[in-house]
Amino acid sequence: MFTDIFIKKKLFLLLLTGVIHLHCLESLCQLQSGPMVGYSTMREVLLWVQTTNAAEVHFEYFEKGKPDERFQTKKYLTGSEQGFVAKLVANQILPGKTYQYELFIDGTKIDRNYPMEFQSQTLWQWRTDPPDVKFAIGSCSYVNEERFDRPGKPYGSDFEIFEAIHQKRPDFMLWLGDNTYLREADWNSRTGFLHRYTHTRSLPQLQPLLASAHHYAIWDDHDYGPNNSDGSFWGKETASEIFKLFWGNPNYDVIGKGGITGSFQWADLHFFLLDNRYFRTSNTNFATEREMLGKTQIDWLINALASSNAPFKFVAVGGQVLSTEAMHENYATFPKERRYLLDKIREAKIEGVVFLDGDRHHTGLSRMKESENVYPLYDLTCSSLTAGAHPDNEELNQYRLEETLFGEHNFGILTVTGPRTARVLNMCIYDKDGKEVWSRDIHAKELTYTSGG
Repeated sequence: MFTDIFIKKKLFLLLLTGVIHLHCLESLCQLQSGPMVGYSTMREVLLWVQTTNAAEVHFEYFEKGKPDERFQTKKYLTGSEQGFVAKLVANQILPGKTYQYELFIDGTKIDRNYPMEFQSQTLWQWRTDPPDVKFAIGSCSYVNEERFDRPGKPYGSDFEIFEAIHQKRPDFMLWLGDNTYLREADWNSRTGFLHRYTHTRSLPQLQPLLASAHHYAIWDDHDYGPNNSDGSFWGKETASEIFKLFWGNPNYDVIGKGGITGSFQWADLHFFLLDNRYFRTSNTNFATEREMLGKTQIDWLINALASSNAPFKFVAVGGQVLSTEAMHENYATFPKERRYLLDKIREAKIEGVVFLDGDRHHTGLSRMKESENVYPLYDLTCSSLTAGAHPDNEELNQYRLEETLFGEHNFGILTVTGPRTARVLNMCIYDKDGKEVWSRDIHAKELTYTSGG
């Protein structure tokens, strides 16, 4: 299992000086990673934690500032078959409140030196304007492990980026794929999957962010299987199982065909989490009908988009959607299916669509406007968090906005503000230290057919 020598030495010194007692130290050393806050609704929130070995875990929680009125999750015994992971639900909450929570391992409270909080979503409909929403996005997170990495310069770096994200205090983070990087020793066994996900999740710099922002995720090839893997990968059911074990989305496989397709809402915003791997045709197979998402998933998406009243409808996909570069793993290499998706969005007169994706190890915004009669579609690519970054001017992408291209480690903070009828989306990209790179506002009214964009 992943360990931090510095932390262990510090704990030993605290033990010697009597600051903590032996039973407390033993319980703290049983904490492998987390706790992490998963999905949020108005009445329940998911809490996640991983121990180093079999242990009984539970959470206690209370409204912030009111520690005397406490609630408790069920108790759960972690085990090796499930990677010593526990997923517990805090189901005694009320809308629009912030709660503090505490983790107990084998009956001992585990203290951390950073906030452990979650929030319930606000009941605003028919009462007020929707609340402001602030969320982080990012993709391509590589954590080095020398014995399994390729020789030479480490591929992962700048892990302090997670501390920079934490300092922005987002309501939640949406992970856009390649959230961990399976190595050659990992993807052919369940043991390997569990090890890689555990190793990545245990990064010390990541823990404060996990503990106080809610987390949602999709995948791409590196947290699904081998590089550029597709629907033929024999381990895709194992990949789905481990992904669901380590993430806290409110739903998966909503189309009933396997994979991780799902959705969630936050305030007046709607998020659609797509699976670009489980059904994918090989990138080099042109002998059959080619698909990246598959007709069933696209038809579900169109129906779900059409039924949504959200001013911004965020569609999260592992790879670039709008880029016209027919190279790498862009959707442009599946032109027929991509055309079907975009045509259906227009035919159904769906408004407010914004694509969010990663994969490319650089960041940039694409804007597609086919005519004066339609609003522009935007595609924000946000990559890379810690995996090797490189500049790319996307010369072949005719929809690129060159001033938004950035080829260093970065993350995005998206904020939606304003009254219900005049919501504004601000996209802001930050470097690894949390310094602003660029910012852009998009008004909801710009993404409607009445405005013409």
